[in-house]
Amino acid sequence: MEKLIERSDILNFINNGDTLLVGGFGLSGTPLTLIDELAASDKKDLTIVSNNLGEEGRGLGKLLLSGCLKKAKGSYFTTNRDAVQAWSDGKLEIELIPQGTLAEAVRCGGAGIGGFYTKTAVGTKVAEGKEEKVFDGETYILERAIKGDVSLIKALKADTLGNLVYDHTGRNFNAVMATAGKIVIAEVDEIVEAGELDPLEIVTPHLYVDYIVKNKYVKKRRKIR
Repeated sequence: MEKLIERSDILNFINNGDTLLVGGFGLSGTPLTLIDELAASDKKDLTIVSNNLGEEGRGLGKLLLSGCLKKAKGSYFTTNRDAVQAWSDGKLEIELIPQGTLAEAVRCGGAGIGGFYTKTAVGTKVAEGKEEKVFDGETYILERAIKGDVSLIKALKADTLGNLVYDHTGRNFNAVMATAGKIVIAEVDEIVEAGELDPLEIVTPHLYVDYIVKNKYVKKRRKIR
């Protein structure tokens, strides 16, 4: 399978100063294996575009502790106190983007659309310096599309061609992130032969996926008391 690579190989496609689009919502649908490999590397000055920066020492939080990050662009960073502290200390740049705006900006990046107007955040600090326009008597702000050098995403299954199936809510930002990166690397739990996936299950077609890495983690059911 030409697209299957070792997890250490991802470092060949990521350069210092790159912008990475990373799927996940909290820790759900997060490419933990790829993040671990990156956190153990000497990459630096990276910009991460993701909903959040994981949790303290978990998920994208590992990149923060390893010193890889220069900037984070996303919606919700307060789940990770390390991120808040790093921003307070001037060690991390943060650009807040409303969650729906983030999803649409990445979608536009993947669709070749330069930007879009939205009412979200009008009149707030998030809107400062952005172009305004009035439609039907209401003010909108211009949001630019978001694209990345590399997308790191997580899927449940891939076939040998690279078609991807997601695990329920683990889909979250992953599918849209897969459209907007110059290079797309997918971490998957399982790889099957071409033709084994139900075509109606496939969300991300293989044309978007450049490389596949097998997940090193094993899912364990948590006991709820």
